Amino acid sequence: MSLAVDALSLIKQFGQIRALDGVSFNIKPGEIYGLIGPNGAGKTTCLRIICTLIKPTSGSIRIFDNDVVKQPEKTRQIISYLPEESGVYQNLTGMEYLEFMAKLQRKPNTNIKVTTNEAADICGLGSRLSDRTKTYSKGMKRRLLVARALMTQPKLAVLDEPASGLDIIHAYHIREIIKRYVKEHGLTVLLSSHNMLEVEYLCDRVSLINKGKLILEGKPKVLKAEYKCENLEEVFMKVVGYA
Repeated sequence: MSLAVDALSLIKQFGQIRALDGVSFNIKPGEIYGLIGPNGAGKTTCLRIICTLIKPTSGSIRIFDNDVVKQPEKTRQIISYLPEESGVYQNLTGMEYLEFMAKLQRKPNTNIKVTTNEAADICGLGSRLSDRTKTYSKGMKRRLLVARALMTQPKLAVLDEPASGLDIIHAYHIREIIKRYVKEHGLTVLLSSHNMLEVEYLCDRVSLINKGKLILEGKPKVLKAEYKCENLEEVFMKVVGYA
């Protein structure tokens, strides 16, 4: 079976700034994999390369055997991407937004009604889907956006800070959505976060990134045991020399 993601020696240069500096990692099909690190570490740059939005300066990356640089169209057909700052159309109801996005992302033999019903179940917003999204809280909008990213059952869902800035209830709901959907449908999830406790709960494996370099990779339990730490935050602080 091919790898879901196979990144090799990724470098991304923006002028004098090296946002990624030789990053290599791979993700197995069906995994929830986390890229974690502080703001500005290079996480979002890495996700944007994977999603064919920008090209690496050097290095290679393949998504289910598709080269993201040479085969961007094929790559886009099997992935979905939720940026950290993604928004919704304020004058549409929640259901109208989901229907619009389902039509926009439609693949051959897609049943729009089935897809939107799936999204409605994922987000759990119930009767509020009949209301315009401008009346939604930030957490409700994020739940709608996560449902949009998952409803087409992509082979790879890329989620950038999926629960960023949310209260406990909405953040918990989004984590449970991701866990349940992976278990039920077997898709692969790559997510980034600076919330290491959240990633520890969600992810099968993680990579710690700092200043564009991948400094550590492994299963959360194994990393905590190896560094004799109670959580990934402590592991990160030890590895980068702050503890």
